[in-house]
Amino acid sequence: MKILIIDDEKAIRRALREILEFEECQVEEAEDGKVGLDLLQKQQYDLIFCDIKMPVVDGLDVLSKAVKLNIDTPIIMISGHGNIETAVQAIKDGAFDFIEKPLDLNRILVTLRNAKDRNILVEETKTLKTVVKKFKGSSIVGETDAIINIKEMIEKVAPSDARVLITGGNGSGKELVARSLHDNSSRKKMPFIEVNCAAIPAELIESELFGHEKGAFTSAVKDKKGKFQLASGGTLFLDEIGDMSLSAQAKVLRALQENVIQRVGSEKDIKVDCRVVAATNKDLRKEIEESKFREDLFHRLAVIIIHVPSLNDRVEDIPLLANHFIKLICADQGVPTKSFDSKALDALKKINWTGNIRELRNIIERLVILCGPIISVHDVETYSNSNK
Repeated sequence: MKILIIDDEKAIRRALREILEFEECQVEEAEDGKVGLDLLQKQQYDLIFCDIKMPVVDGLDVLSKAVKLNIDTPIIMISGHGNIETAVQAIKDGAFDFIEKPLDLNRILVTLRNAKDRNILVEETKTLKTVVKKFKGSSIVGETDAIINIKEMIEKVAPSDARVLITGGNGSGKELVARSLHDNSSRKKMPFIEVNCAAIPAELIESELFGHEKGAFTSAVKDKKGKFQLASGGTLFLDEIGDMSLSAQAKVLRALQENVIQRVGSEKDIKVDCRVVAATNKDLRKEIEESKFREDLFHRLAVIIIHVPSLNDRVEDIPLLANHFIKLICADQGVPTKSFDSKALDALKKINWTGNIRELRNIIERLVILCGPIISVHDVETYSNSNK
């Protein structure tokens, strides 16, 4: 941690420095409030210790000006004239903590640890906000009739608890439709839980969905809640449900019919309340004919069917999508926003997008990394073929 000590008493600065440097902190000193404020505007610190009674500029003025300057560093106020009123006022004005002189070693160490924890939480919160902002910036993009129809369907269906089956090719944006249904529903403040049925081995899918009791099988060392329980009150998204085993399908059917589940290794019924949205890249009617998918489950899931078109069927949306992704990716990479010339966008429209939106996003990211500020038709032709 990089720490600034603002105090007019040299002995206090020296004592604090010794403690903090022993805790492997990098320490700088300021002999009064004016010098401290100058340093605060030039450098960034992880923590500030600031005396209250000082010449030129006192500690409460330092605190007030730091707040006005939007300095987010936690400030610990210290004083030899400590009283409850002063402490309360300092905290009200934005101080992180208040310590009385003579300084107590244990009190300083506790405050230091709390400040470290606080800084970690602040960084995690910033990261989460960035992720949320990016996700909110990833709403359904497009102006073709098919996309407009999907948006209208979501608007109508989302407020209900009707089950929805989303169909479409790999990378076409089925998960985004599922999330939009959740975010526009009355369940939006509750969990959105996703299960990729194709990625979980058949012998583990039931444990993943319904949970298990301790000792139900060799590696079941403790009780585990399944996704149905974890999604309680919210939405359970069963992605690639066409790859689910028939035995798991039977249990999912019961859960949908009766709103109850049983953990693996238990006969006890557990009530569940979650909206189920499913997605598949397979033709489930064909799967039913081949006895690979239960017809009764299909009808339970397919109350509403939303088909997401392939990118090749909505090439008019490619310029919108390309410009949308380039802004997100440049922000994520921390580089100035790049742009396409018109011929480059035309070249993107001519590509056969077998991987749909996912493939387009990957190629845009590749172009951002490898190309200059203006992406040309030559860039698109060169780097869009590198994975073909």
